[in-house]
Amino acid sequence: MFDNLRNDANSGPFYEDDISKSAAGTATPTARPKPTKFLGMTAQQRFIIAFMMMIAVCVLGVMLLMITGKFGLF
Repeated sequence: MFDNLRNDANSGPFYEDDISKSAAGTATPTARPKPTKFLGMTAQQRFIIAFMMMIAVCVLGVMLLMITGKFGLF
């Protein structure tokens, strides 16, 4: 039952549309390279920005807790 499965898969296109496209001689589209920058920054720069924002949120949170009296040093 599964003896010639690979041969059957490699024998031809699965869909009839594939046959017509290959017979027409159309070129296959090439994949564009994935851009490595997001918002013009590298991965290291984005990490530093995210880390600085995390520290700022933590500091502001501790300051808010100290102001409201929920947290104190002594």
